[in-house]
Amino acid sequence: MPNQVEEFNAYRKKMNEKILADDNKVIKRIFNLDTNAYAKGHLDVKTKELLGLVASAVLRCDDCVKYHLETCYKEGATKAEVMETLSIATLVGGTIVIPHLRRAYEFWDELESTNQ
Repeated sequence: MPNQVEEFNAYRKKMNEKILADDNKVIKRIFNLDTNAYAKGHLDVKTKELLGLVASAVLRCDDCVKYHLETCYKEGATKAEVMETLSIATLVGGTIVIPHLRRAYEFWDELESTNQ
């Protein structure tokens, strides 16, 4: 039975392929811009992903939070770094972010248990 990490990635991959197959130049450029914005530059990838995690939590986008959590995990972020990042997001976003914090915490735990 797939876990929420596998389900999220499978759905994201399937839908991204469908969206990009429509050959919409604007959508393709947005996807490309997003990819390139998180590439190593003056800031390393992990730092950029932690910044993306804060923005995603404050904007209350669970899909974005999951994406950035997984990329942070792959970039070697520790649970302590991620939770400190999410604490800043909760401070900036206010208590309305707490439900997203709960789901982020649950997703991170699943990332850790799946990849051990």
